Amino acid sequence: MTLSPDPAVLARWPDVPACYDWLSLDRRGTWRLQGEAVGHAGLVGFLSAGYGRDEAGNWLVHNGPQRVYVALEYTPWVLRLHPDGRLTTHTGAAVAGVVAACLDEEGNVLLETELGAGLLDDRDLAAFLAQCRCADGSVADDEALLAVMAGGREEGAQPGSQPGSQVRWRDLPLQAVTRAAVPQRFGFRPRPAP
Repeated sequence: MTLSPDPAVLARWPDVPACYDWLSLDRRGTWRLQGEAVGHAGLVGFLSAGYGRDEAGNWLVHNGPQRVYVALEYTPWVLRLHPDGRLTTHTGAAVAGVVAACLDEEGNVLLETELGAGLLDDRDLAAFLAQCRCADGSVADDEALLAVMAGGREEGAQPGSQPGSQVRWRDLPLQAVTRAAVPQRFGFRPRPAP
């Protein structure tokens, strides 16, 4: 979701400087102001309601005419996998669809959604991994998952198959991705700068 401030607000205060290095989002979806977790429900709601991206792939919150840029510990979204199978973002938004499922070299799960890239909250990893299946329908074992993480082919994979194609989550092949490649692959800037 691309954010644009209200033109009337900008007309009233055209020279409000942007704010950098104050607001961040950690890997569990907690907002942080200068490193301190935001616990006030009203402030969390305000930040979540005004969260979006600009044309350059920076993530930010509008505070009236001011753009408050968000430093991302990993991805713009942190996703929760609920026991009933639903996915929601750290802002509480429902995820309608997932188009790609990835596993990085550290064992982090990344999901590409209609909202953008999201890191699965590590507290939901066990439930996610329990849903991963090998080509024969069995639950993916450690060896198969490690092969995906390494970007290699599992033993018994068909020639020409993609790395990780033998492990699936729901109907999606689990793909390898390196953490360093995530921002470029998914089109976001983790550290906005003036």
